[in-house]
Amino acid sequence: MADLSSNFLGIKSPNPFWLASAPPTDKEINVRRAFEAGWGGVVWKTLGEDPPVVNVNGPRYATLWSQDRRVIGFNNIELISDRPLQTNLDEIRRVKRDFPDRAMIVSLMVPVNEPSWKAILERVADTGADGVELNFGCPHGMSERGMGSAVGQVPEYIQQVTEWCKKHTKMPVIVKLTPNITDVRFPARAAKNGGADAVSLINTINSVMGVDLDRMTMSPVTDGLGSHGGYCGQAVKPIALNMVAEIARDAATAGLPISGIGGITTWRDAAEFIAMGCGTVQICTAAMVYGFKIVQDMCSGLNTFMDEKGYKSIADFQGRAVPTVKNWNQLNLNYVEKAVIAQDSCIKCGRCHVVCEDTSHQAIFATKNGQRHFEVNDAECVGCNLCVSICPVPGTITMRKLEAGETDARTGRVIDGSYANWTTHPNNPMRSCT
Repeated sequence: MADLSSNFLGIKSPNPFWLASAPPTDKEINVRRAFEAGWGGVVWKTLGEDPPVVNVNGPRYATLWSQDRRVIGFNNIELISDRPLQTNLDEIRRVKRDFPDRAMIVSLMVPVNEPSWKAILERVADTGADGVELNFGCPHGMSERGMGSAVGQVPEYIQQVTEWCKKHTKMPVIVKLTPNITDVRFPARAAKNGGADAVSLINTINSVMGVDLDRMTMSPVTDGLGSHGGYCGQAVKPIALNMVAEIARDAATAGLPISGIGGITTWRDAAEFIAMGCGTVQICTAAMVYGFKIVQDMCSGLNTFMDEKGYKSIADFQGRAVPTVKNWNQLNLNYVEKAVIAQDSCIKCGRCHVVCEDTSHQAIFATKNGQRHFEVNDAECVGCNLCVSICPVPGTITMRKLEAGETDARTGRVIDGSYANWTTHPNNPMRSCT
């Protein structure tokens, strides 16, 4: 069997699945249950200075449902731990003592001044925790107090606080990044310049989940009023993967260890984050929707996948997909594909024809010999993949590469197999002629 064990920054865990800093890691009883279920590590819910914050005593969560009533998006307005700091520290110490083989990372958020960070780091180190995660990502509640994403949106603050933490602790320092920013590479570079041992991302995205049209209030509300919250869950995965990829392929941050977060719900999601360069993955929403035992399916699925592919360890495929992520101007404009509809599995629903006819390139015939029949018109097909994306029967519509020597029926051009991108394309007035 494949070896799922992880060694991230020298922090060892039996598998790469960590619970993210969130309600599931708020107290001892939760974390013990998580470790007993099989989680490889946890990031303890963010700790701050005393007196602790006060959370609302009303709705803290809201969901975005799919049509089949699955949770695909999740919103929360919960703040950092609302329990006394020492209570949390005592529990962390006990749990780490009883589960020495599991990763114990402690998330921290205090005001932007060196004495505050020095003091809390010393107290965390006394618990025997394996490392700390600096929460520069929380988009609500704490950001209005000059912490969380208010720090994460300013690279200079990130670098400064990271430098303080590296100065005052020997524990590995992970910097958690906010997605509520134009270009995630700049805060990642700042974290690295400050000496961060790793980054984790993404934290939650600013969001308002909906409007109650009967009461004409946003949703959820507390005593008739609401506040924007942090959006997470399966629907944010594409955003998270993009930001992870940007850091993994950026020359200034290449090689910087990454703990991936954002919409990870299955073993396949986790494998994608690992293939995009992550050493561990952090999960919250999936656990809150399905419970802690979901990790057992994740471990089993990842193990089977690795065995089938011949991967002996996580390191064997970590980062394998990163070289395939390029800027648009590097894509091969001489490459051509055409859609193909398998008639034996086509259920003749017509969705491909409708969307192609209404919104794309009118490249799918709807009839043949007077009968309902869907077939691609190569003379109009641009290979956009829309029909593949919306077909309800997996594998019924596929894409076929035109090989060298074939003629593209749409353009009349003979495929010669050569490579050319926008930097050299004749339509680009600023093309390179070399």
